[in-house]
Amino acid sequence: MTVQDLVGEFAINGQNQDATQQPYQGKLKLQLDQYQRIIAHWQIGDDQIQHGTGFYKDQILVINFNYSNERHQVFKGVVVYKCITKDVLDGFWSEKHGDPRFLGTEQAFRISSKELLH
Repeated sequence: MTVQDLVGEFAINGQNQDATQQPYQGKLKLQLDQYQRIIAHWQIGDDQIQHGTGFYKDQILVINFNYSNERHQVFKGVVVYKCITKDVLDGFWSEKHGDPRFLGTEQAFRISSKELLH
């Protein structure tokens, strides 16, 4: 598998980094920049947008991400995905100011072009 194989859109399911482990859903779009680094864009629920940049090696994808809340506070973190296949990613993540006793989790499943047409 190469970094180019990961380009595309994924449906995501995850759990937050706290004692409630509240579930969330959304989409993840992966692209490449001119240096073959990963550019990530998450849409979590209806209103949370997150951005990140990262790299891929040996079936591991690492992305540093950030987002702002409604009060314009910036949150930063890192997500690590094990690339099971080019269509299935299994990850865990942590935010700088998240509860250090927990890790968030996230699974991503490629959205096929056939599914996008419906």
